[in-house]
Amino acid sequence: MENQIFELQYAMDTFYFLVCGALVMWMAAGFAMLEAGLVRSKNTTEILAKNVSLFAVSCIMYMVSGYYLMYDGTAFLTGIAGGDTLVVDALSASKENGFGGDSVYSGASDFFFQVVFVATAMSIVSGAVAERMKLWAFLAFAVVMTGFIYPMEGSWTWGSASVFGMYTLGDLGFSDFAGSGIVHMAGAAAALAGVLLLGARKGKYGPEGQVNAIPGANLPLATLGTFILWMGWFGFNGGSVLKLGDVASANSVAMVFLNTNTAAAGGAIAAMITAKLLFGKADLTMILNGALAGLVAITAEPSTPTALQATLFGMVGGVLVVFSIIALDKLKIDDPVGAISVHGSCGLLGLLLVPLTNAEVSLSGQIIGALTIFTWVFVMSLCVWAIIKAVMGIRVNEEDEYEGMDLVDCGMEAYPEFTSK
Repeated sequence: MENQIFELQYAMDTFYFLVCGALVMWMAAGFAMLEAGLVRSKNTTEILAKNVSLFAVSCIMYMVSGYYLMYDGTAFLTGIAGGDTLVVDALSASKENGFGGDSVYSGASDFFFQVVFVATAMSIVSGAVAERMKLWAFLAFAVVMTGFIYPMEGSWTWGSASVFGMYTLGDLGFSDFAGSGIVHMAGAAAALAGVLLLGARKGKYGPEGQVNAIPGANLPLATLGTFILWMGWFGFNGGSVLKLGDVASANSVAMVFLNTNTAAAGGAIAAMITAKLLFGKADLTMILNGALAGLVAITAEPSTPTALQATLFGMVGGVLVVFSIIALDKLKIDDPVGAISVHGSCGLLGLLLVPLTNAEVSLSGQIIGALTIFTWVFVMSLCVWAIIKAVMGIRVNEEDEYEGMDLVDCGMEAYPEFTSK
């Protein structure tokens, strides 16, 4: 009887893990639609090609090297090569750092769940460098980001490795339940490094410092992408509970779903009000980014806040993202979709909010953890981007940028019927 109960729990936890992984994979569609809606029509096909390609590259590179580096390698060799027979105890993950506990599930399901997180981090980069980066330069960076840079910082946070043999983030009181810093801020740090070397789009900033708006081509598509991301986030945060096969875990999953949803709602409302106060209009793009900001902010700890606290956290994120987007424009850091602000500024916010509801986490530990993640990813990304720039270049020429990335990189247009000849 006891063995049957164990087998049932194993099946439930593995199935739950796989379903949540599929929801996170669906976020790739959300990023693709959001970015396709916020870029100009002449760059739509190329941004879609980037999102499909980066997901494929992420899956392969995490299988080849990323998962091995992020953990001790044993689970990879036996769980992936050996099939679904391996029962793991959180696969070397630290109980203090999100991926931990006494859950049991298939080793292959753990790999699947985590590989879609890697793809999410890389998707953040895609939108920030849109409309002027060479497709193959971007994919070259994706190989290094998903195969080495992300797995190394993941080994210090969700894995059990110490940071260059100096300290263990878990011992310092660091916690990131589902990845506000580990996934989102890391993706934003890589994006920021690329944008700084890439430069702004032509015409974005005037000679006297004025900021020229470059509207996206399809706001209905961007809105659809935001709702897809909102939906996928239930798998992102809910799956990080790791199991479902007992009463306590089921209640925790329900609370995580509730807080994830209400934080997004709070972020959208706060961003809408902030935009109205600042610009006199209810800016749709700010509302969309506000919802995503709330989601990013709650991701670091969606299980311990009350629903009201989660709403307030999301609202803080919604306000922050508006001011962050404005600040980056003043610094002439061109981010067509606001990815650095949504995932970077609000990713950091999420980490700093954790100690307010989780007494086991220290503010100093969160700050050290955030600095560790950002510094590693930013510096390494800057080096990789610089090497790619020296070898093959990262930006298209001015004529190709004017023509549009669709024809230059893909040889086809997303909306050919509306092109005048």
